Amino acid sequence: MKVGIIGSGIVGRVLASAFLSEGHKVILGTRDIAKEEVVKWKTGNTTGQTGTFADAASFGEIIVLATAGTVTEAAIQLAGIENFNGKTVIDATNPIAAAAPVNGVLQFFTGLNESLLEKIQLLLPKANIVKAFNSVGNAFFYKPDFGGVKPSMFICGNDAAAKTTVTNVLTAFGWDTEDMGKANAAGAIEALCILWCIPGFASNQWTHAFKLLKK
Repeated sequence: MKVGIIGSGIVGRVLASAFLSEGHKVILGTRDIAKEEVVKWKTGNTTGQTGTFADAASFGEIIVLATAGTVTEAAIQLAGIENFNGKTVIDATNPIAAAAPVNGVLQFFTGLNESLLEKIQLLLPKANIVKAFNSVGNAFFYKPDFGGVKPSMFICGNDAAAKTTVTNVLTAFGWDTEDMGKANAAGAIEALCILWCIPGFASNQWTHAFKLLKK
C-alpha cells in the first residue's frame, strides 16, 4: 500500500520505518524536509520519501496522523481536507495539553465525554478514521517483544472496512487487536495514554504495554 504519514516527530518516523519494513511505499510528511531528524530518517530509510503534509496526504491510500494533539487540526488543514476523503486514517494522536503532568498524570484538553478522534472525524467527515498506536510508547510500535506474549492494541472507529485494514496492519506489526467499537469509544482509548505514562513519570518505567485477558 501507499502510506502517507502526517508528522515527522519520533512517532511518525518510527511508524514510517515500520511500514517500509513491511514493504509499503511511504511519504513522511513534515513542515520542514531539511530538519535534521527528517534528513537522518531519509538517509537511514532510502526507499522512503519525504514531503509536505499535502504530499503525504494526497499520496497515501492509508494516512497516519502522528502529530502532537495540540496541532493535529492545523496539520490536517495544511494537508488538505479533500486529500483524506474516502481513505482509511490511522489516528495515533492524543489530546495532551500544553501543561505539566500533575503527580505523574498527563493533562488533556478534551473533556470526559469527548475525544480528539471525534473532533478529527467532524473535521474529516468523508474519512474513515481508526484510533490506534496511541496507548504505548513508540519503541514498541513494531514487533514488540514481551516474552512471547502479544500485547493488545485497542482500536475504534465508525467504518468496519477501515478497522479491518488497520487490524491487518497491526497483525503484521506484531499486535493483537481489540476492537472497542464506534468512534465514541475513543475517549476511553485515549485515556490509556495517561495510564501508560504514569509508571514512566512515577518510576521511570517505560517498557510496558496493555494486555486484555479473556477466557
